[in-house]
Amino acid sequence: MGMLFQPGKDFPFGRIPMRLKNRIKISEMFQNPPTVSSALWEPYPKGACLCTVEFKLPQLSAARSYSLGLKFEHGKLHNGGSIFGTIFAASRKTRVEPTSRKREAYPQNVDLPPVLPKNKKKPYPIPLKKIKQFAKEDKKLEELGIEKPLEPPKNGLLATDLIPVAHQVLDSWKVLIKGMAQLLHVIPVYGCTECSEVHVSHSGHHIQDCLGSTSAKRRSFHSWIKGSINDVLVPIEAYHLFDPFGRRIKHETRFQYDRIPAVVELCIQAGVEIPEYPSRRRTKPIRMIGRKVIDRGGFLEEPQPGCSADPSSLIDLDTHGACERFPPPLPADIPRIAQDTMDAYETVRLGVTKLMKKYTVKACGYCSEVHVGPWGHNAKLCGEFKHQWRDGKHGWQDATVDEVFPPNYVWHVEDPKGPPLKGGALKKFYGKAPAVVEVCLQAGAQIPEKYKPMMRLDIVVPESEEAQLVA
Repeated sequence: MGMLFQPGKDFPFGRIPMRLKNRIKISEMFQNPPTVSSALWEPYPKGACLCTVEFKLPQLSAARSYSLGLKFEHGKLHNGGSIFGTIFAASRKTRVEPTSRKREAYPQNVDLPPVLPKNKKKPYPIPLKKIKQFAKEDKKLEELGIEKPLEPPKNGLLATDLIPVAHQVLDSWKVLIKGMAQLLHVIPVYGCTECSEVHVSHSGHHIQDCLGSTSAKRRSFHSWIKGSINDVLVPIEAYHLFDPFGRRIKHETRFQYDRIPAVVELCIQAGVEIPEYPSRRRTKPIRMIGRKVIDRGGFLEEPQPGCSADPSSLIDLDTHGACERFPPPLPADIPRIAQDTMDAYETVRLGVTKLMKKYTVKACGYCSEVHVGPWGHNAKLCGEFKHQWRDGKHGWQDATVDEVFPPNYVWHVEDPKGPPLKGGALKKFYGKAPAVVEVCLQAGAQIPEKYKPMMRLDIVVPESEEAQLVA
């Protein structure tokens, strides 16, 4: 190992690259190794043994330092032998393992999902590539005449493991409506008359973000009025079907079907029995080849509700007139009601998520219409972006939990009785939370940890004069 380059011959300008200089110095280090201290040697029956020796070379570059480690084996070091048996490595920097790692369950601050534009179709929950792959597989089975394998509840049968979940969701849905109706007697809620903005406080905020038709006259300030329970629990309704795998709803027959909350319809199809809303329970599975149903067990006419059915029991399933049905709570009961309402909200959301993993729910890609069933209905009620091209029909795709049970985010208010929130530079310091969570928080409930990052509880809102000085 010697010098292979000559400055004057190999490099006309007399300059050697820095990397070659480093190699030359390392090569010289191999030829003239430094002496090893005797303290590093250990006695061995056949000679001496040295496990690992690390030499620190002089500064080779102004920006980098190199270390050379030499590793020796027991059997290769004898009397008269070379002490350099095996070259271990030459590494530029030694890696230092971290001694401790920060483990946080939730980040400090979380931004809300972006507001989707209304002049475009919603993104697919399932990637379009997978949708095409599934359709290609179904088409291949259809061409071969092979029956499509289906499992409950895709084959019309009930998923027995989800029946208790459906009952729990429906019971929590009733508790949620009752608790929210009672809390709204104590916690004021305001809604804008021109847009869908909702604010939970003793007065409306002063943030200029109204998108209503007459917002230009008001300089984008909101026009606040007293809100209702429908401003907190956004009503999402769907058609009730006796047989989801039966005849599809047409535009001419849409008035023959009842409209009920989508959460209630999902629970009915998952196994909850409500006499006023009967549902067909199959004992034999349906059979399909591709997208065509070859055996559905025939069509059955929807039975009429029996005489024992009590229409008054349906009132608890809907938010209509809920504030008039339930009186204001006692001051001592407000924290308990708020906590029960918060727990019911989390139970409903978790249960709907579990049910939607197996039961099919469709949503329009342009509007807020939802349909619980394997196929969407044919009612021509869509009036959103380019509905003329679709003749008013909905663009059905798989629904998400937020479309069936929308959270309806509102601004978080640290002091409800303090001055109203201001816009401008202070807007970026405010957090948001679902309307139900904000109402329960102001009523004294303990909110789950997952909502705290989006509410930005650890951020101190500066004064309006200091907002420009904050980085």
